[in-house]
Amino acid sequence: MYKTALLQLVGVLVAAGLASLWLGQRGALSVLLGGAAYAIPNLFFVTRLSASAAKKRANVATFFVGELVKILATIVFLVAAQWFYPVHWLALLVGLFVALKANLFALLLKN
Repeated sequence: MYKTALLQLVGVLVAAGLASLWLGQRGALSVLLGGAAYAIPNLFFVTRLSASAAKKRANVATFFVGELVKILATIVFLVAAQWFYPVHWLALLVGLFVALKANLFALLLKN
């Protein structure tokens, strides 16, 4: 599970580097904000779920509550990003898309 979270962060950093070439600093920061809006809550979710599984207390409720918190945290992060910074919307969505689709890329890398 941590491999997927790491892949999300790496993908967002690569996308931000490419965005800085085309859109400058504002675009790169928007990509980072969009990717972080999903990758950071997902990292906390993975950590909490792994800790629950290690204690043998992981169940369906733990998963669904974690998913709900992750979705709400992503929404709050995106709203806060546009509230406090003049984001480039297309770049923000690209960062979010890269973080969301890193899970599918992780399946390709699975051995």
